[in-house]
Amino acid sequence: HGGTPIKHTSDGATEIAAAPREVRTFNGRDYVMETSITGDYALIKAWKADELGNLMFKASANNFNAPMATAGKITIVEAEEIVPVGEISPSEIHIPGIHVHRIVKGSAYEKRVEKMTVRHEDESHADLPPAMQKRIKIIRRAAREFKDGMYANLGIGMPMLASNYIEPGTTVHLQSENGILGLGPFPLQSQVDPDLINAGKETVTILPGGSFFSSDTSFAMVRSSRLDLTILGGMEVSQTGDLANWIIPGKMVKGMGGAMDLVSAANTKVVVTMDHNDKSGHPKILEKCTLPLTGVACVNRIITDKCVFDVVPGKGLLLRELATGVSVEDVKASTGCSFDVAADVAETY
Repeated sequence: HGGTPIKHTSDGATEIAAAPREVRTFNGRDYVMETSITGDYALIKAWKADELGNLMFKASANNFNAPMATAGKITIVEAEEIVPVGEISPSEIHIPGIHVHRIVKGSAYEKRVEKMTVRHEDESHADLPPAMQKRIKIIRRAAREFKDGMYANLGIGMPMLASNYIEPGTTVHLQSENGILGLGPFPLQSQVDPDLINAGKETVTILPGGSFFSSDTSFAMVRSSRLDLTILGGMEVSQTGDLANWIIPGKMVKGMGGAMDLVSAANTKVVVTMDHNDKSGHPKILEKCTLPLTGVACVNRIITDKCVFDVVPGKGLLLRELATGVSVEDVKASTGCSFDVAADVAETY
């Protein structure tokens, strides 16, 4: 339908809105068609470039550098190092020089980390503030969604922390949209690498057997339902499984990230983790979402600090589990829509 704000005025009104998009149906599913991105110039950051313009990226710094290098009429590369032809092995070249027009050697690099995220050997939850302890309760329950051998994507913030609570002996292959498969735990301070970050710009590690690739390859994995599970946060969820989690109108956001692709994958289970109510006590689970949607009828399960809901297609919400000390009546009082209650509902976390 169009209308999504592209640019706001100083008072928060929409100055430029997105145009309507064509919708086509393939194999029984509706898809919004988008025009390919092209530019007069593509500005690319590479780790190494040779004198023919062949490029090599380091770790997760491949991301959108690779597809963007092919989308510009003139591609200009800033390289950390320019090497003689032949020094980069053909199997290590991520972008062939045919796409590159100019190379600039950078100097005096200061690689900044936007979100330094580290773990400590002696971490304890005992002294954490109540708000964080509440989040950890949600995270621990979310971690029970992991099954051995799963491929999973974890959203920015609370969902990403669920990886800290994977059961011993359970192998989960974690994927990040910026081009990582095989994410490990957050690094110790001594392990921080500015070229190794996740889609939320947090410092991460990679496990043995992990791999790096470009963001377009990553989204091909997502859209083809290669992932078994995605866990992400939410601002609002409707009783039919609509999700709103990417924008509050009038407030600046850097972008919607990969959420729209993740929740639209046909065979990927979508789990939303969030506080049951906002800071003012208003319900975040509603008959209909009031914020712009990320996806329609896409959520399979909701995990909050009060309970676990399943979204039953064609019926609505089913209350499956309760948090310790929470009653069915408590959930009814804090939820903005009706729901059914499972016969075996009990306190489980």
